[in-house]
Amino acid sequence: MAWTAPMTAVAGSVFTAAQFNTFVRDNLAETAPAKATAPGSHFVTSATNQITERMPDVTISSGSDTTTSTSYTDLDLGPGPSLTITTGVSALVIVSTSLQNTGTGSVRMGYDISGSTTRAASDGRAVATFGVAALGGYIGLSVWETTLTPGSNTFLAKYRVASGTGTFNNRRMQVIPF
Repeated sequence: MAWTAPMTAVAGSVFTAAQFNTFVRDNLAETAPAKATAPGSHFVTSATNQITERMPDVTISSGSDTTTSTSYTDLDLGPGPSLTITTGVSALVIVSTSLQNTGTGSVRMGYDISGSTTRAASDGRAVATFGVAALGGYIGLSVWETTLTPGSNTFLAKYRVASGTGTFNNRRMQVIPF
């Protein structure tokens, strides 16, 4: 169903049941309170005179894991964290972790996107530290992803080092879809 521009009332004319249903009942059914299904969701414009409910999500991998890969990959014990979420053309992606490197080069946590959109992990969308860093403090990054293809998109954390062994602890990913 779509919102319909209301009719113009004319003095002395009869307001029919069909007009009431179209311009009042059906339009009220297109408002955010009528479409809301889940606490914590928000609404975005998905087309002219149309709103869509979106649900942000977060996932945390609390364990510690490592990699020695110099290209973006999963960690030694497996992939993650990841979120599959319905987006429109944009989303705010937030990644954070506690990380260190036994070598002298960088250590990075980024993410790739698959599903309706395909986008490989890249240094431009990754948290990083350079040189030997102690595990403990958190580092995070927010990325405003645009030009997504609307639909189901999976955001999957990926990791790499310039040299040495990278250790990642308490990895977190949040996605706020628009």
